[in-house]
Amino acid sequence: MLTIAKRGWTQKKLDELGFVGRGKSRHRPRNEPSLYDGPYPFIQTAEIVAADCYITEHIQTYSDKGLAQSKMWEPDTVCISIAGENTGATAILKFRACFPDSVIGFIADREKADVHFVKHALDFMKSQIRTVTKGATQDNLSVEKLLSFPILTPPLPVQQKIAGVLASYDELIENNTQRIKILEQMAQALYRQWFVRPCQSGKLPRGWEEKKVTDAVCVNPPTPVPRDTEKPHVPMDSLSTTSMLIGDYGIRTGNNGSKFRNGDTLFARITPCLENGKTAFVQFLPSDSDVAIGSTEFIVLRSQTLCPEYVYLMARSDAFRDNAIKSMSGATGRQRVQEKCFEKFTIAQPDAGKLEEFVDCVRPMFRLVHSLAQKNANLRRTRDLLLPKLISGEVDVSKLEIETGTCVA
Repeated sequence: MLTIAKRGWTQKKLDELGFVGRGKSRHRPRNEPSLYDGPYPFIQTAEIVAADCYITEHIQTYSDKGLAQSKMWEPDTVCISIAGENTGATAILKFRACFPDSVIGFIADREKADVHFVKHALDFMKSQIRTVTKGATQDNLSVEKLLSFPILTPPLPVQQKIAGVLASYDELIENNTQRIKILEQMAQALYRQWFVRPCQSGKLPRGWEEKKVTDAVCVNPPTPVPRDTEKPHVPMDSLSTTSMLIGDYGIRTGNNGSKFRNGDTLFARITPCLENGKTAFVQFLPSDSDVAIGSTEFIVLRSQTLCPEYVYLMARSDAFRDNAIKSMSGATGRQRVQEKCFEKFTIAQPDAGKLEEFVDCVRPMFRLVHSLAQKNANLRRTRDLLLPKLISGEVDVSKLEIETGTCVA
């Protein structure tokens, strides 16, 4: 087999493959209200981290004033987070948007680099890149530090073939993720139509009751976990911004943290998790008798009278989340949702027949989400096993018949 060098692979800095620059957010304070709520998409680190490969949606927008102190970036820009615990996270922007100076943007020179290849090369180098950001008060990756890491770069046709292999996985994952979002929206629409609107009208159907959440849902119910026993452990980062289900999890010994079981809903206590809708419905446990341990920043919700799907969709609603955010208290930078906030939120407790009818409608959606989430997990594992072999040149794709070109999310 020909060596990497003989196959034309060379070491190149990122700025030799395209344009590299930081986002702009010059105005201080950054949270000045007049900067926001305009027509210009504004993405932040949370959207980069939440994206598997492509940034296809946004939460915040800039006004004309916000745009004037920032910069608009074009689609196919690689966004690289450079601050905090998510330093080195990358995603490809799929629409025109602004981003702050805590994000570096890379625009590929199409005669020298394939944007998907570069994105995955940076992912491959993430742990290496993060070594230069450790030890400071806050992780920080400057443009200069990023440029100090050479990228092993094959000829453009080989880059495109590597990108084609990896993008095939990315696009399948993205398609499944979009289907999950649609199912989530459908379930939320049913919940609002069946249970929120009757409560707002003030005329509940016969046999229904309006209740405080705490009268129908147990907040942080006691869930015994034997000490020094290996159990599934779910960190905060595993909560999805879009999915009904928990993503990856690990195994941990001990019982320190929030305890929960299959069918529970986990509700984030902190921002920005709350602002990005991080709530999960537990569906990975083998049986109802099994329990798991999660971050102490979860609030566990469980009901004996409402179906788990109802509780999840309630917790996922904007009204419920807004109520929780208003209740946050604590020292600056460490504010948390307080359990007492749930006493101020009312819900419609339907009769048993209506609740059973609702379960029949939404449970198939949850099952399909579960299936799609499992497929995505398998696709990610396969892609991540291929990634180092492709990016390092260990697997030679130069002679493979692979369709290349610009990939569309």
